[in-house]
Amino acid sequence: MGEKNKAEPSSNIENHLRTLRTAKGLSQSDLATMSGVTRQAVSAIEAHQYLPTTAVALRLAGALNCQVENLFRLISTGEEVVGELITESAAESLAHHARVKVVHVGNRLIVRPVAHLGEVLNYAIPADGLITEATSASSRGDKTSRPVRVRLLRDRRLIEQEIAVAGCDPAIFLAGEYLRRYTNTATVVGWTMGSGAAVDALKRGEVHIAGLHIVDSKSGESNLPYVKRHLKGYEVNIVTFARWEEGLLVRPGNPKNIRVITDLARADVHLINREIGAGARILLDQRLSAAGVTSHHVKGYDQLASSHFHVARLVAEGQADVGVGVRFAANYYGLDFVPLQEARYDLVVPKAYISTHPTVQRFFDTIVMRQFRAEVEALGGYDTRDTGKLQTL
Repeated sequence: MGEKNKAEPSSNIENHLRTLRTAKGLSQSDLATMSGVTRQAVSAIEAHQYLPTTAVALRLAGALNCQVENLFRLISTGEEVVGELITESAAESLAHHARVKVVHVGNRLIVRPVAHLGEVLNYAIPADGLITEATSASSRGDKTSRPVRVRLLRDRRLIEQEIAVAGCDPAIFLAGEYLRRYTNTATVVGWTMGSGAAVDALKRGEVHIAGLHIVDSKSGESNLPYVKRHLKGYEVNIVTFARWEEGLLVRPGNPKNIRVITDLARADVHLINREIGAGARILLDQRLSAAGVTSHHVKGYDQLASSHFHVARLVAEGQADVGVGVRFAANYYGLDFVPLQEARYDLVVPKAYISTHPTVQRFFDTIVMRQFRAEVEALGGYDTRDTGKLQTL
């Protein structure tokens, strides 16, 4: 049989059966009875394990009172688009066919290298497209964005449902997986960066949502004072993702006996820090200042890690004695944890995206699901009692 006559693989079919069924309030058994097919067949089709015959597709469409095209559509790939490439530095260049994620933010098409997701996710997250020509370093000073042409590997309609989130909570990828199950097509891409950088990315229009955890030193309030100062004039919603504990991450058994913030100034203690603007860095600076300790008395203050997990890994490997981070990172690497404060991790989203983006509201509906909150708490170090709560400025 010729290549053109082979059956279409199910991966090339956009499947909306589950979405339309649940929108009508029907169970799989209900739909099976109405359409005259088995419940097992409905389940297999929704799970992308079985591509229905023409007759079965017509039966399902008739039961749901829609066209077959509303249930199943061929995904087109290979379209070429021009987007705005965001790199980590103006000096960064990318090779021909570099893998990238593509996302619509407002009226912009934002492109980022998949490699920026990190050494593990780079191999776990599929690309949306490939750069069709090599890109050289920017000649515009410190500008980290420039136009680039991308050949898409996914249907552009699916890419338009993607949500870009900047922040430092890795559980955002778990939220994305739940959203994908709920919608069949929508996904979340989390770009790891500190709270300050996430808010800046939101202001520049590079992401849909920014996550932050910054406790105000005067009021003790999480995030709201920071948003008032740095997003003045922006119409945003602030939604709680979870509460967590922040503190000192130390090696198992705490061999250096690090108990209080002043221990960081000891000559035998080596710190690994976070970048300026990160919530952990702000907490560290607040506690050092309150204790009367200047940063130049802390060995390793200028040595930086890029995330909570990066801090924990360096401590676990013995490259540092201590770092400021969250309890779940300590748990993951088997470290001891000295708590300093409880903080709220909030998600900030411009109100315009809630009404104009096809899946942002569904994302916030997803994070309040009982199953999702139970799994997040099972990770350890999270409290989801306030998840989904709208905070008032």
